[in-house]
Amino acid sequence: MGISDNIAAVRANISEAALRAGRTPEDVTLAAVTKFQSAERVNEALAAGVRVIAENRAQELAEKYPLLDKPEGLRIHFIGHLQKNKIKYIIDKVDMVQSVDTVELAQALSDACEKQGRELDVLVQVNIGNEPQKSGFAVSEAVSAAVEIASVPRLRLRGLMAILPLGVEKTEAMKLFSEMCKLFLDIRGKIRDNKHISILSMGMTDDYEWAVEGGSTLVRVGRAIFGERN
Repeated sequence: MGISDNIAAVRANISEAALRAGRTPEDVTLAAVTKFQSAERVNEALAAGVRVIAENRAQELAEKYPLLDKPEGLRIHFIGHLQKNKIKYIIDKVDMVQSVDTVELAQALSDACEKQGRELDVLVQVNIGNEPQKSGFAVSEAVSAAVEIASVPRLRLRGLMAILPLGVEKTEAMKLFSEMCKLFLDIRGKIRDNKHISILSMGMTDDYEWAVEGGSTLVRVGRAIFGERN
């Protein structure tokens, strides 16, 4: 199967998972994860109708960006751990940073946006599995951090993002997704102007169908679209 066939299969799986959960398939956005994929292969995905792509590495995005076709409606998200000194490579290229994992990073993004004269959508990354090797706010810190980041100039808080631990079974995954949903609702309740807070980014190739059943509004899928990385 080619990239377009893979995208069609992923979309069908998303639709079926949404319907199983009593949700509308259109409420779930598919983001194609483009790490280590050539611009040519990314353009194949764009030609097949993908309109959100997600990149993990700042310099890779900077190199790939001029070669992308950029159809109308394209949105580019950054989803990897972002060092403050790498912001300069992406600040004029991305529509959203999903991986805001410290207040200091939020402030640095705000400063960069000020220089660019722009605003930026952001998600707060939560370390939902409490894994020491992963970035993100601890569950106990997520609500207060989100409230603080929501007040940072030039940034527009849109919601939360999480990466589940590898190899978890469905029962445990659904518990973690449920915890993320609760945090999402808690944050909406704490922030008065919450009309923009609508995105819960959960689910990757191995668990995106469970994530849709668990309330995700955006799934980040790479391998199921592009195949195994070489």
